[in-house]
Amino acid sequence: MLERKRRKGGKNHTEITFVLPADTPPGPVSVVGDFNDWKPGTHELRPREDGSRAVTVALPGASTHAFRYLAAGDYWFNDEAADALEGPNSLVRT
Repeated sequence: MLERKRRKGGKNHTEITFVLPADTPPGPVSVVGDFNDWKPGTHELRPREDGSRAVTVALPGASTHAFRYLAAGDYWFNDEAADALEGPNSLVRT
């Protein structure tokens, strides 16, 4: 699931929060994409009070970014709530 929030102030950015259930898939999960040079572990999802896991990334406004999730065991997967799919990647538009 994706949550969006426009940043207030002089910069045109959107905060995208990537959200997954607490244990599906089990183990650590990172969101990996063109916004972090596809580096695993840079944006690892952390537990939230509601039992889900999430990480928030600030992305430039009016842009499109490719991403995927990477879980333990080299398990790559897409987000069903993504704005679109392109090849093997999910896309998010700000």
